[in-house]
Amino acid sequence: MSDTIIRTERRPETPQSPRTSGGPDTRRRAPAATLVKYVLLIGAAAVFLGPLFWLFTAVFKTPEEIYRFPPAWLPTSLSLDNFTAAWQAAPFDRFFLNSAITTAVGTALKVANAVLTAYAFCFLAFPYKKPLFLVLLGAMMVPGHVVLLPNYLTVASLGWVNTYAGLILPGVGSVFATFLMRQHMLTIPRDIIEAAKVDGSGHLRTLFTIVLPMSRPILLTVLIITVVEEWNNFIWPLIVTNSDHMRTLPIGLLMLKDQEGLANWGTIMAGTAMVLAPMLLIFLLAQRYIVGGLTQGAVKG
Repeated sequence: MSDTIIRTERRPETPQSPRTSGGPDTRRRAPAATLVKYVLLIGAAAVFLGPLFWLFTAVFKTPEEIYRFPPAWLPTSLSLDNFTAAWQAAPFDRFFLNSAITTAVGTALKVANAVLTAYAFCFLAFPYKKPLFLVLLGAMMVPGHVVLLPNYLTVASLGWVNTYAGLILPGVGSVFATFLMRQHMLTIPRDIIEAAKVDGSGHLRTLFTIVLPMSRPILLTVLIITVVEEWNNFIWPLIVTNSDHMRTLPIGLLMLKDQEGLANWGTIMAGTAMVLAPMLLIFLLAQRYIVGGLTQGAVKG
């Protein structure tokens, strides 16, 4: 009797579609969650952009439109009377010149000092380098108002009160800018620096031909932050100057408010817009460099 061979053929299993992670309730909740997120984002944007919108529209409004209730969100006509009144109420031409000089010179000196100091802490060997850097970091914990009196006494003894030297030189040292530059320079491979030394490059040549080109993002970040800081500086120029000839724009706004009072808000907002517009434009154009530069070298010790 011959054996009967029974062959069983298994049908290939048809691939089943993966199960969805959620049922109809989950799919219905997803658009609702997205809607809530957009509502929250729009609300947060309104909190920050609302005052700016009101500022840049109020400068073209008449006093009646500014105080109207319910508010008039847009001016009926684009009038430059508020700008003219603000410009004539205070010597803004001199304020602009002083702010431009102090910002340009102060930024150049502060960034140069930060670059040279950071390079020294990264690539030079000298005694007590780490303790000195810890002392430098400790200076970041000291509020700036603590050194106002010593700085003023030093400037007064040198005869620099009401001068550009008194306005600029006490703020040349920036611990924060030095810290940012050092943290980025630590990420530069040492082999590149050693190769430059083998080729006979000195420290300055290495700095300008290798380190700074590789540090362009953080250098732009430090530059922008320093420009904004110098432009908006208020306390020190208020202390070290005693005449309108040497005042800067933030102090000019205070003078404008004292002169116009709390009634003529159109003039005050026009002066504020003139001070705010340059820095706002710089920030909008360079915000991606600020974010990218601040994140570079953040975890390097």
